[in-house]
Amino acid sequence: TETAPVISANRPSRIKIKTVGPPCIGVEVKLSDDGEILVRGELTMQGYWNNPEATSETLRDGWVHTGDIGVLHDDGSLEITDRKKDIIVLSGGDNVSPQRVESMLTYEPEVVQAMVYGDRRPHLVALLVPDADFSRSWAGDHGKPMGLATLVTEPDFHKALRQVVERANAKLSNLEQVRRFIIVDEPFTTENGLMTPSLKIRRHKIKEIYGDRLEALYARGLSSPS
Repeated sequence: TETAPVISANRPSRIKIKTVGPPCIGVEVKLSDDGEILVRGELTMQGYWNNPEATSETLRDGWVHTGDIGVLHDDGSLEITDRKKDIIVLSGGDNVSPQRVESMLTYEPEVVQAMVYGDRRPHLVALLVPDADFSRSWAGDHGKPMGLATLVTEPDFHKALRQVVERANAKLSNLEQVRRFIIVDEPFTTENGLMTPSLKIRRHKIKEIYGDRLEALYARGLSSPS
């Protein structure tokens, strides 16, 4: 609503998948040094009602700071890649989009949900929720109990998922690669409060539950089950 009604759109004759198209006529778009999408033009708001502090944070020199992270392609198309507040800053100062890494992990059929972690840490670790069908099939093939609660501590099951993570890592840059992970047997749902009604993961809630175990990964070996 701060930049209503529309910033950019794919034209019927010029559609570029994964992008939200080039800016509309009269709309200026640029990226800040940290990749945040900034917008200027007659479409932008003049400020928040009776809230000068919020206005000064969002509207600077006529540019609305959207809070979204993006990429401007050479042809002018805009791609939105993440929310700024979700960006992970590694200990070396490099920025990593967690949603991109998580999408690569969950693209693998053996992983149904994932959350990556590593703010101010040297590399990324992850929390994985395995696909139920894959887990049952693996347990049957290896003569193990079917319950995921038992499998999450099974070393061989962890090794099987390590191969899955390595497949995902092959599609990611070195900074984006997941070095270690834990497996959990409870999916993220709205019922347990780990997902929003719009089906986005609640990172702060997940960290409250699993933060200690994720932190412990930084002192463990690559193939240690957790």
